[in-house]
Amino acid sequence: MASTKLRDGLRDVAVGLLTPFDEAGRIDHEKLAANAEALSSEGLGTFLACANISEYHSLTHQERIDITETSVKALSDDDCVLAGVGGSTKTAQDLVSTYDRLGVDAMMIMPPDHTYLHERGLLEYYEALAETAESAIVPYVRGFEPSVEFLADLTRIDNVAGIKYAIPDEVKLGQAIAAGDDDVIWVDGMAEPYALSFWSQGAEGFTAGVTNFEPRLGTALLTALREENWERARELQNAAVPYQQFRTRTGEDNSLADAISVPAVKYGLELAGYNGGDVREPIVPLTESEKTDAEELYERLQSDLDRIL
Repeated sequence: MASTKLRDGLRDVAVGLLTPFDEAGRIDHEKLAANAEALSSEGLGTFLACANISEYHSLTHQERIDITETSVKALSDDDCVLAGVGGSTKTAQDLVSTYDRLGVDAMMIMPPDHTYLHERGLLEYYEALAETAESAIVPYVRGFEPSVEFLADLTRIDNVAGIKYAIPDEVKLGQAIAAGDDDVIWVDGMAEPYALSFWSQGAEGFTAGVTNFEPRLGTALLTALREENWERARELQNAAVPYQQFRTRTGEDNSLADAISVPAVKYGLELAGYNGGDVREPIVPLTESEKTDAEELYERLQSDLDRIL
């Protein structure tokens, strides 16, 4: 059964800890720890270590362990830490066992990276990881179109404490919540622009978009949702949209959507006085033109928040 700390953490706004690389591609652990400490001091309490936005798939197995260890040590015992887990069953089980020893509060199971998937086989994968974990697991559902039956069955796996739902389909979310186990906490994995609509369907927390570098937004939005202040929630949600839409751009010389998502957040961290750092391939840095756009959108975000708050 999930701990009270984890359940409260899943109902909070969860911030991703991005990985600061230097120009040679090395991880700057001091800057990673500084970001974690600073964001925690701003009142945020739930953190995603070694997550998708942390460039999980560009990290080695040992780097994932090292990043998670740095994150756990930098944060207080009161903070809730979910650590990213993925890959083959054996690789993922090794990470789960190591993360448990490091003291994380839960394992966030990364979206499957297989070309071919079977819902029953994917459930078996989650079951194997849930059986390995001393702490709970939180599957991250993204990148495929699961059935409502699959989502409901996922909630019935022992040791699944929550589900990070990152599919832009509110109707399916509502159907899955109605069909699934009531003990599982559903989390909006589409960030602030979906917080209000997903909340109305039964999601109880959300993951950060611009809150990764602007804590005021996420904490105020969560308060508005809890207080059922829908007008204020819409204002805050809409304040996040322009920068979030910027993240969906293809970037230059590219036709793939969302290509600048990670460097856009890293630059937001820099603009806010945190540590962004470089990126690793297959991600590329922002161009100078994109940085100019980010700066204008960041200033717009600050102006909107100053007005709203």
